[in-house]
Amino acid sequence: MSPLERTEHGEHTVAASVTEAAQVTHAPHTLHAPHDTPRATPTLALTSAATAVALMAYTAPMVTLPDTAAALHTSVSAQAWLLNGTPLGLAALLLVAGSLADDYGRRRIFLAGTLALGLTTALGAFATSTWLFTLARIAQGAASAAILASSLGLLVHAFPTPRGRLHATGVWGAFVSGGIAVGPLIAGAMPTWRVAYGVLGAAALIVAALSVRALTESRAPRGGRPDLAGAFVFGLALVSLVAALTLGRDGWLRTPVALLLSAAVLLLAAFAVIERRTRIPMIDLALLRRPRFLGSAAGGLFTGLAVIGLFSFLPALLQRALGLTAMDTAWLLLLWSGLSFTVALQAKRLAGRVSPRHQLALGFALHAAGVLTMLGAIGAHSWARLLPGLVIGGIGSGLLNAALPLVAVESVPAERAAMGSGAQQTFRYIGSCAGVALTIAVVTSGGGSLAHGADIAAVVSAGLALMGALGVLAPRERA
Repeated sequence: MSPLERTEHGEHTVAASVTEAAQVTHAPHTLHAPHDTPRATPTLALTSAATAVALMAYTAPMVTLPDTAAALHTSVSAQAWLLNGTPLGLAALLLVAGSLADDYGRRRIFLAGTLALGLTTALGAFATSTWLFTLARIAQGAASAAILASSLGLLVHAFPTPRGRLHATGVWGAFVSGGIAVGPLIAGAMPTWRVAYGVLGAAALIVAALSVRALTESRAPRGGRPDLAGAFVFGLALVSLVAALTLGRDGWLRTPVALLLSAAVLLLAAFAVIERRTRIPMIDLALLRRPRFLGSAAGGLFTGLAVIGLFSFLPALLQRALGLTAMDTAWLLLLWSGLSFTVALQAKRLAGRVSPRHQLALGFALHAAGVLTMLGAIGAHSWARLLPGLVIGGIGSGLLNAALPLVAVESVPAERAAMGSGAQQTFRYIGSCAGVALTIAVVTSGGGSLAHGADIAAVVSAGLALMGALGVLAPRERA
């Protein structure tokens, strides 16, 4: 019997999940002393701050990509690696980070993640080649995985009531958007991209220092060792997939691309076998039979493919095609990401009127509408024509960022909240890796015209978003 099946006898309803969440705080398996009660406000503040810093480090290359590529002598086809290092590390380790957080302590994993993020981000400032920078970015992604996977577990422990959890996940989701908004501004405002990474590394270390005494430990141990074999095979599968998508720019039917795609498929099959046989899997494959979990996974995957994939490369595209500076593109991106932050912060007002699943579908639909309004803007050399699309897309992104964390923790039993968060975000950053590589391949393969390639990329992004809307609406719980 799988771990999930041992936890549940039959399907959990939303009400049952909420009841479990309320009981987790007092259950013996949380292993905290009676006086060691969670401090809700500091927990929310510090997890949100660390998440924001992680997203700032993640989005910094969006506006510094041309300067970074020039300094590291990175070719156009290899620039996907500069953007994809962090999401690759995130996708590869989010699942194992979630399991480690539940088993060995969410506070412990959170502190390790913030400390590692500070060190690896600062080290990225000293990179002298594309591969050294990419390795530093992968390490940043691994550290960010520890932060993101443990944060929601800490919040579920600190906010056991449905109303408290709604508030906490809404604020946390807003800070995801906030980090995306502020990261490019900080990077664009710094004298060089190397200074920007030094500043972000220092910020992560400050959060780590503040968290040492402020956070309360919690865990839900299952016993056994972490699934390192699964993590290794899964990471190789992702590297193969991203490499295939990156090389596909020079021809999708070439032998290396076919071999890499085949390797990705075989490695994913091997990962599934490992997960079925190991005692403590990174992800319980029985979750794939839960419609709620499938909807959560679809939401994360298509957010990465459609939204993050396009907007990660858009600032660099604007700098090349329209001659804008890094700071100019940062301010333009702020219109999108700032609205996303504001909407995510206020989206809790929709509770009771719009379900998280329908909120996700609406967010995807607005993103599709927004990017379609951008068609022709690059060809017309008009950044002003991008503004309506940035506004509409920003609102959609805010709805997505507010609903995704709530859907993640509701898609699994409450004591596995960190794993649920890690699973959803794994799909999100798998989508991001593939989306960035696909966007760059489409834009730079438009017959030599960046404008034509940008329009194709926008249409592809809109189509993927509409598929995401269908993906979150289609799975339904059995009565």
